[in-house]
Amino acid sequence: MRYSWKATNTEETEFEGTDRETNEAVWTASRVDLAFGSNSQLRALAEVYAQSDNEEKFINDFVNSWTKIMNADRFDIN
Repeated sequence: MRYSWKATNTEETEFEGTDRETNEAVWTASRVDLAFGSNSQLRALAEVYAQSDNEEKFINDFVNSWTKIMNADRFDIN
């Protein structure tokens, strides 16, 4: 890996990425940035739902998923 990430605050919510060769600060990121940036599937989903015209898709997908999870152990309704 080219960059080394270290927390910049005591809560460890903000990080600074430094180049391993030059030891120069190159990037800043939050904990969420690092989690989504390092996982290609999470990043792809975030990019789809972040598009300005996908608010309705996000809401529909969320409601469908929530309903599926909440009904998963409801044997009385099937």
